[in-house]
Amino acid sequence: MSIAIIVIFILGYFAIAFEHNININKAATALVTGVLCWTVYILFTPNKQVVSHQLMEHLGELAGILFFLLGAMTVVELIDAHDGFEVITERIKTKSAVKLLWIIGGLTFFLSAVLDNLTTTIVIVSLLRKLIDNKEQRLFFVGITVIAANAGGAWSPLGDVTTTMLWIGNQITAGQIIKMLFLPSVVCLLLPLIIVSFRLKGVIQPSSKNTNHTLRPKFERTLVFCLGIGILLFVPIFKTVTHLPPFMAILFGLGVLWIATEILHKQKDDDEKDSLTVARALQRIDTPSILFFLGILISIAALQATGQLTQLAQWLTATVKNETAIVTGIGLLSAVVDNVPLVAAAQGMYSLTQYPTDHFFWEFLAYTTGTGGSALIIGSAAGVAAMGMEKITFIWYLKKISWLALIGFFGGAGVYLLMNL
Repeated sequence: MSIAIIVIFILGYFAIAFEHNININKAATALVTGVLCWTVYILFTPNKQVVSHQLMEHLGELAGILFFLLGAMTVVELIDAHDGFEVITERIKTKSAVKLLWIIGGLTFFLSAVLDNLTTTIVIVSLLRKLIDNKEQRLFFVGITVIAANAGGAWSPLGDVTTTMLWIGNQITAGQIIKMLFLPSVVCLLLPLIIVSFRLKGVIQPSSKNTNHTLRPKFERTLVFCLGIGILLFVPIFKTVTHLPPFMAILFGLGVLWIATEILHKQKDDDEKDSLTVARALQRIDTPSILFFLGILISIAALQATGQLTQLAQWLTATVKNETAIVTGIGLLSAVVDNVPLVAAAQGMYSLTQYPTDHFFWEFLAYTTGTGGSALIIGSAAGVAAMGMEKITFIWYLKKISWLALIGFFGGAGVYLLMNL
């Protein structure tokens, strides 16, 4: 059974990677892979009720991620419909590709620490669509955005779901993780930015999509932008105060924004306000990317439920017998397998008695699993979101961005290890 599930997962993984070669949408492949993994699991397990219970438990966790993604994408789409991103784009005057790269990288890095890397990626990719018209040029910026978002999320307890898991599990404390991982995370982004700065030349071709488009009134633009960004910033605060999952905050915020826009446009004709409603924003979001995310996470949940991830971690411990190598390996593995179940498996394997709060093991794990996912486009929530929004192919990212992400990953890891000598 276990071998069959692993084979299905690997075949599905390669079908996703070579989506454009086989001309099958990655969302369809991911959904089929996920369902097949669970089908094999339940068919070869005597107690069907246990498997169904496990699936529903995982589905509860996955639903939170998917509803959060749905809410965040709708908020961003609504800001875009009201030309809200003009508030930022009109302030970015530079045409230099290198200068814009540093601006986007820095903005993404710090924003992802306050929000989270998934939400930040959605916001920044939407912003890049307003700034850069050339598809190939924009994709390169999106790739750097993924690296910056994951690096920025690693050093903040609210910036990446795995760091949040370790924080809630009492493996790390907020002050210590910021103190120890800020510099390594900065290096993780700086190295790719410096390398690209020497390779990137020329000027940006501004987006021409809205050349003939009449902008919304400034009051509307500013109000919806401030409300939308305020809602996204509200998510970690809501989570900290109420201890409810983030999707509850984003759904609450979406409801508030929905009411606000209904009031804002209640005097307008139906034809005029149709494109400005939440209902229309929901139609415009990229639903296939959400289904792709669902399929991938269901597949990985099957590997977790059947104990494959735990066995892998135990094998690493028994074979490698070196904390630094094990954590580095888990970090790199998170580029292939979602970092959430990997961290969950590590939390289950290693107790606080063995590795107390703020131990080297937990801090380094937060860094490696937070930034290691940048090595592949499907290795992080930020990468999956960018892949769906900009139709980035697995192979393109592997050729253009992966090597930069790995240089940053090992550079930041080296800085952290030097800090702990």
